[in-house]
Amino acid sequence: MSDQTLWTAVTLALLVVGVAPAVYLAARGSNVQRLIGLQLLSASGSLVLVGLSAIVNQSSYLIVPLVLAVLGATGTLVYTRLLTPRIDAEDER
Repeated sequence: MSDQTLWTAVTLALLVVGVAPAVYLAARGSNVQRLIGLQLLSASGSLVLVGLSAIVNQSSYLIVPLVLAVLGATGTLVYTRLLTPRIDAEDER
């Protein structure tokens, strides 16, 4: 098995196992479940982009997943801050 075939199989597995459930979580559920789905999508998307850059053998494509990882973590903190009053309101019910 060649190196490119291995990276293709790993990237496809990440798409099926990581990205598909993350999109489902981000599309449905409570506010907390959507936030978890977005965080999972950010992490899985970064790994898929790393795999795609390895498939095409272009190291310059690694900039995009690096920026996505930083922005994904920052976005999670922002969404958590914005959702905190709503989460507290749901707990009081």
